[in-house]
Amino acid sequence: MVSEPAGFPPEDVALLERVATRVVELRLEVPAVLALESVRPLSFVAGQAMVFFQPMVQAWLRFGDYRRFAALLERREALELLTRLIERGADARRAAKS
Repeated sequence: MVSEPAGFPPEDVALLERVATRVVELRLEVPAVLALESVRPLSFVAGQAMVFFQPMVQAWLRFGDYRRFAALLERREALELLTRLIERGADARRAAKS
């Protein structure tokens, strides 16, 4: 568990940790980090796009924290934290493999 960064409540950090864990489980850390780095300048637009697509996404997927995740994506600090969590998880998986 990552120490709580300034400005993030524990439940937001826990949500980002769950997302990062799932990304690493699916072995999508490289595309995920690339996507996060490329959308960082447009983070607000990405968060608003998630809000726009919410009705369609929730019709197919059950994601209770969708709105919270969309709000987090609007913050560049959250993107940085998510990137760090994904990289740590990938490093831990590689270390366990060795």
